[in-house]
Amino acid sequence: MRTTPLGPEERAQALARMAEHELDILVVGGGVVGAGTALDAATRGLSVGLVEARDWSAGTSSRSSKLIHGGLRYLEMLDFALVREALKERGLLLERLAPHLVRPVPFLYPLQHRGWERLYAGAGVAMYDAMSVSSGHGRGLPTHRHLSRRRALQVAPALRKDALIGALQYYDAQVDDARLVVTLVRTAAHYGAGVANQARVVGFLREGERVVGARVQDLEAGGEYEVRAKQVVNATGVFTDDTQALIGERGQFHVRASKGIHLVVPKDRIHSTTGLILRTEKSVLFVIPWGRHWIVGTTDTDWDLDKAHPAASSADIDYLLEHVNSVLSTPLTRDDVEGVYAGLRPLLAGESDATSKLSREHTVAHPLPGLVVVAGGKYTTYRVMAKDAVDEAVHGLDRRVADCCTEEVPLLGAAGYQAMWNGRARTAARTGIHVARIEHLLNRYGTLTQDVLDLVVEDPSLGEPLPGADDYLRAEVVYAARAEGARHLEDVLTRRTRISIETFDRGTGCARPAAELMASVLGWDQAQIDKEVAYYEKRVEAERESQLQPDDQTADAARLGAPDIVPL
Repeated sequence: MRTTPLGPEERAQALARMAEHELDILVVGGGVVGAGTALDAATRGLSVGLVEARDWSAGTSSRSSKLIHGGLRYLEMLDFALVREALKERGLLLERLAPHLVRPVPFLYPLQHRGWERLYAGAGVAMYDAMSVSSGHGRGLPTHRHLSRRRALQVAPALRKDALIGALQYYDAQVDDARLVVTLVRTAAHYGAGVANQARVVGFLREGERVVGARVQDLEAGGEYEVRAKQVVNATGVFTDDTQALIGERGQFHVRASKGIHLVVPKDRIHSTTGLILRTEKSVLFVIPWGRHWIVGTTDTDWDLDKAHPAASSADIDYLLEHVNSVLSTPLTRDDVEGVYAGLRPLLAGESDATSKLSREHTVAHPLPGLVVVAGGKYTTYRVMAKDAVDEAVHGLDRRVADCCTEEVPLLGAAGYQAMWNGRARTAARTGIHVARIEHLLNRYGTLTQDVLDLVVEDPSLGEPLPGADDYLRAEVVYAARAEGARHLEDVLTRRTRISIETFDRGTGCARPAAELMASVLGWDQAQIDKEVAYYEKRVEAERESQLQPDDQTADAARLGAPDIVPL
């Protein structure tokens, strides 16, 4: 399949095209919902533009728990419709839409009370499995099983013997959230959407009460474009209220931000063959397998400070360590923490003061003619949110439009993935690249792995590991800039790869080699290389400083000590 790269030339051309002809739909916001909306609209045959003020998935959509799941805790809240919907989407992603990016992951739930807890929790996971199968897309995952304490400790030797009297094990799914978003964007572009990151909406175009487009500022090349569209979709997540304010209209609902932080620790710090899920006094805590690492999270606290760069405080880190150490035989310390990241959930404000009890449902509204707003929801159900947003926008078009078909549209890299996976040993022999690295590429790019390997054929040095981050090949950095829309060093180290949270130095050791590789694609001179590296190092320094602060206010102030390389 011939794919559309997201290189510098394609970005410039997309912005120019958007300004030349009126679009059917302009989507504002390049997170998972915005990207999904652009794909939904493009696959219905509509002319579509997608703009993002920063990088693809720069906000919430790259800072999640990296799970595709139904949400067991929503069963306890009796929100059966949300769980059923999410489980269907989980199955679609695993089986059809993105099998190269979404994969099963086991979780162990330790039981601490005899009798009633096994019955209560067991009934919950049994219902979870039954709802998954009844959705028609859940047969690929193993069903849950009950374990004795002895068997549970064999599966997860890291657990303290007195931390459980038995356990349940069940399956959910995992995703690299940022990679899914950039793949959605590329797939939307493949079906005709014009897409541009580092393109900020600075105002809306109006004709009377009607919204007829937006003014878009090019943060890379400078200049401003007037992009006219029959319908504009605001899919800006926690920035929804800010975007609405550009037209002097607050909207019909309020989006409240909830902060969740995660810790990343090396695989050898927790001896287990399965992930863990633990109850806390406020929510649940996950210990999630992540390649050669574990992700521990998350918190759930109100956040009303800087939305672009939410900061993890020392108190947040202590909270996670305290709770996970309550069940580990060898406690984790701060010295074990490789990476920390913080993200904001866009929750629809309700009556409850506790963010963990706010709605994870989504809402679509049409507050003004020509403007649709979609907000709330959860990562797993992005496709449903996108469908609902486009369905609403279509009401404002003056012609018949095809129904949503994204349930049947595999993302780029998905078609033929299983066959390519089965032939990975042959690919390794043909290319001279170790089979473990071929597997790594297949689980990041699917069948687009061949595009990355073609770069190695052009320049064999790109088949070498990236210095300072040897899980990744040098070719992946070049590919990120050439085909995946990476415009800055941070884009590569934080989102196209996960080096910023997977290394103890947070990626500073590989920053210069990576910047030099990007320079060949983006036309950087030595001054720009130095600027990119200096900015990244300052960002890491500011994040480390914020994580030593006692509370949100001081952590936020410390994090804001590092300016964005592109002023926002």
